[in-house]
Amino acid sequence: MHIPENYLSPSTCAITTAAMLPVWGCAIKRVREDVPQEKLPLLGVAAAFCFLSMMFNIPLPGGTTGHAVCGTLVAILFGPWAAVIVVSVALAVQAFFFGDGGILAFGANCLNMAFILPMVGYSLYTLLKRHLKGERGELVSAAIASYLALNAAALAAALEFGIQPALFHDAAGNALYCPYPLSVSVPAMLLGHLTVAGFAEAGFTVGILAFLRSTAPSFGLTEKNEPSGKTSVAIFSLLAVLIAACPLGLLATGDAWGEWGLEDLSVQVGYTPAGMDGGWEWSALLPDYAVGSLPAWLGYVLSAVIGVSLLVIIFRVAGALAKPRPSFD
Repeated sequence: MHIPENYLSPSTCAITTAAMLPVWGCAIKRVREDVPQEKLPLLGVAAAFCFLSMMFNIPLPGGTTGHAVCGTLVAILFGPWAAVIVVSVALAVQAFFFGDGGILAFGANCLNMAFILPMVGYSLYTLLKRHLKGERGELVSAAIASYLALNAAALAAALEFGIQPALFHDAAGNALYCPYPLSVSVPAMLLGHLTVAGFAEAGFTVGILAFLRSTAPSFGLTEKNEPSGKTSVAIFSLLAVLIAACPLGLLATGDAWGEWGLEDLSVQVGYTPAGMDGGWEWSALLPDYAVGSLPAWLGYVLSAVIGVSLLVIIFRVAGALAKPRPSFD
């Protein structure tokens, strides 16, 4: 679901980024109001869950791949506005350091995965929780909400892909950017997410949420207490397990739909879209989560460690720099 560079027109990228600017502004304001300063570092761990879940590529129908995002999970734990920031920062680390998702398309990717996904997921979760009580009801609500929210994000990405050939084409009718119309992009994206990826999102969400509720109940906003030493060990043990298992994501062959290289895309459609040919590219430090000449699985693990470390550090620094709110007790 990460839209690469040059698949969207510059104007589409500009519009989606402009749409996200007030969202980010509102999210920062709400996080300052709703998340206690001592809990801000925990957002880095939540971002790590998102980052790692997106490394577990899974095969989808049609020979493509997909992944979970865990945006609904973060929204359940810390609220939807915190999820906007958490997923946005995770996507930024992926794009800038690992070349996963375009820099110009960053606004579009955040609109889909950092805004639409957690907002839809949290709204559905809240609605379902009114009728499904207890711990089991919470998990069922989280499963349904996360499944539908991921598909809502996939639909948004499909629409962004699909409008490109209608809006941006040359005199011969050849697309300048993504060449697949809505009649192709929407069913292609939704097929894989409705049948497989949505269930992976639900599985990650329910699995991590159940683990945290049983071993680290203070992780999130439901309790005001900070995680204890024992709780912290449980949380970082889970991160270690996910990091160690992330090379399983390498077993899924093929690219995600809409993330093909230009040569592969040109073979598929029979021409090279002019707007994509020679388009701007970002030189990521560790492209495709590879580290030099190291074996792919080891590079993947090291990339996971680097990504998780960066996210934890970013939010720890943010927590340290945040001004404490005045107490009126």
